[in-house]
Amino acid sequence: MKIGISTSSFFLRRHTEDALSFLSENNVETAEVFLETYSEYNKEFGKLLSARSKNLPVHSIHVLTTQFEPQLYSVNDRAQADSFKILRNVARAGKELSAKYYTFHGPARLKRTPLKINFDRVGRITQEIIDLLGEYSISLAYENVHWCYYNYVGYFNELKKRTHGLKATLDIKQARQSGVDYRDLIKEMSSDIVTVHVSDVNKDGKMCLPGKGVTDFSELFARLSDVGFDGAVLLEVYKDDFGDESELFDCVEYLKSVASKYYK
Repeated sequence: MKIGISTSSFFLRRHTEDALSFLSENNVETAEVFLETYSEYNKEFGKLLSARSKNLPVHSIHVLTTQFEPQLYSVNDRAQADSFKILRNVARAGKELSAKYYTFHGPARLKRTPLKINFDRVGRITQEIIDLLGEYSISLAYENVHWCYYNYVGYFNELKKRTHGLKATLDIKQARQSGVDYRDLIKEMSSDIVTVHVSDVNKDGKMCLPGKGVTDFSELFARLSDVGFDGAVLLEVYKDDFGDESELFDCVEYLKSVASKYYK
């Protein structure tokens, strides 16, 4: 198990390549690369990132979801085809970084009307996504997100029945925003969890760095250990959740000290 930082924590502070260099220079043991826009979704940018990452292992890649991920499930054949082309270019960038996983949000739930999910169709398309990423030695790690399809317990199990090779990303912030207990998501995702996004919240409900709020991270690591989790725990916070960037590295050390009770 490794503890690292997502470059998304530097969104609007540093460009992606600069954030990755900064993490490498500060000896972070693993990272998630958050690709922010279309000009970063290609093999050439992946090569640039690889050069800038130096010896920093990249665990996973992530994208600005609304730009194309929902359209992978579009009923418009042209929109869907265009989205799969973009996904393939993202995968090419990920391969240059030797990323193992693609953190995935999938379809958004933007309308207020009740949603009836056709799981057979969603499962079939999700398998197509898994297969495409597999061509680049990348696995799909579906994340729970409060404004997307996976915002309740049970969705992942329905997809898993209809796919093979599906992995999971647990986000404790998104669980809270969905009104879901992250413990129940751990039970559902179980041994399929490969990535965990962590942040904290204070007693007033404001997001902050882990260790500065009320989240019991000892319990989180205990529960992850119980399901055999051995992936990456990644600090993923917003730019206004901290002051000096050195606070991020202090936070990583805090998480390592808590995790050491359960991971030797």
